[in-house]
Amino acid sequence: MTPRETVIAAAAALLDDGPYLEVMARRVAIPTASQDPGSMPHLLAYLTREMQPDLESQGFTCQVFDNPTGKGGPFLIARRVEDPALPTLLTYGHGDTVLGLDAGWLEGLSPWKLERRGERLYGRGIVDNKGQHTGNLMAMEAVRQARGGKLGYNVTLLLETSEEVGSPGIEEICEQQRDLLKADVLIASDGPRLVPEVPTLTLGTRGALGFDLRVTYREGGHHSGNWGGLLANPGIRLAHAIASLVGPEGQVLLRELVPEAIPDNVRRALASCRVDGGETGPEIDPWWGEPGLSAAEKVFGWNTFEVLAFSTGNPAAPVNAVPPTAFARCQIRYTVDRDVETFLPAIRRHLDSLGFTDVAVEPVKNGAEWKATRMDPDGPWPRLVADSVFRTTGQQPMIVPNAGGSLPNDSFAVTLGLPTIYIPHSYSGCSQHAPNEHALVPLVREGLQIAAGVFWDLGEQPWPSKP
Repeated sequence: MTPRETVIAAAAALLDDGPYLEVMARRVAIPTASQDPGSMPHLLAYLTREMQPDLESQGFTCQVFDNPTGKGGPFLIARRVEDPALPTLLTYGHGDTVLGLDAGWLEGLSPWKLERRGERLYGRGIVDNKGQHTGNLMAMEAVRQARGGKLGYNVTLLLETSEEVGSPGIEEICEQQRDLLKADVLIASDGPRLVPEVPTLTLGTRGALGFDLRVTYREGGHHSGNWGGLLANPGIRLAHAIASLVGPEGQVLLRELVPEAIPDNVRRALASCRVDGGETGPEIDPWWGEPGLSAAEKVFGWNTFEVLAFSTGNPAAPVNAVPPTAFARCQIRYTVDRDVETFLPAIRRHLDSLGFTDVAVEPVKNGAEWKATRMDPDGPWPRLVADSVFRTTGQQPMIVPNAGGSLPNDSFAVTLGLPTIYIPHSYSGCSQHAPNEHALVPLVREGLQIAAGVFWDLGEQPWPSKP
């Protein structure tokens, strides 16, 4: 075998011979559920007692930083500098998870205990995100050992512990620690592949803007027999206001909230991308959303308007009364093709023009507002990584200019000014935010192989000077 083939085989052996499972058993066992107010000791322990010793044994210098906002867990920045003249890879992961939801797991399973059943590895964080950043770091170490202790480039790791609550503090850390985080490219792993059997490269994310629509008329409800037809119903008013923004089949009617068009290079890339819900996912409704777009274009190339919650009166125990108020929590997922700062003013103007001056438009306080990012799918960095994945797997990866969901990628792409590439090692049916979170063993193995191939190839050639 060639040296590259040998190191890829060594990466697969990390799973097949047990070292990856041993490490993941320890890491899954740390209950780092950042949504739990009592999780702070566990979040700190994950960084200082689990990750830091392992990284220092591999030649990294580690620093742990308190969250600069005071609203989330700490950060770890680890650096291994082989030569200041060499280029630097930045990689990223998050050690926090969602709540365990212990009671919902299959009989005999626990969120905080790694268990293999057939071709599935169960445990909270096995895909989101402990398993993914662990696999990358172990594959990277296999490459370093195969090269006699040198990769041929420098590496910086940023590990956070509050991603599942909106990544508070990550923007401030990136601003305050620019010198420590200075790099040439970010390559990391998070999220799922589009389909399990084909590797995926994701080059950015859609942004997420949350806001509330609210109608408030009076104090308390009033008998619907005595007052119905005399008192304006806020639920009906709010429903009609929303219907003026988004149509009955999901098309966004206020066109200031959607792109004028999908750029040609994005459309070309999405033509090769498949989207489905997998074995455990929901069936796609082909009639929903922007007419004339493919499923991939709808979720990766377009903006969507979602109503996440709607309430009026007392839904749990309806009474015969005209309610006093109505409320809807809404969200826009958006690409870089529209300026997010224009959205709420456009909604305000639109509602006013239709006489809905009684509908308040309120930004969500303390909500996560990750900005949209995207990289040219035809650029040299995506091509370099895609070629590496092809050499390892024999498959051309699907290249997604930006994911449909959101990550704090704007802190890397905008604040730090880096090209960003994510190589997910999971799939959409993994139950990552639900009971029974699991990884597919074949994807874990292939993820280790892909990571080893990429980290090997980065030491074999000059790096692109442009994204």
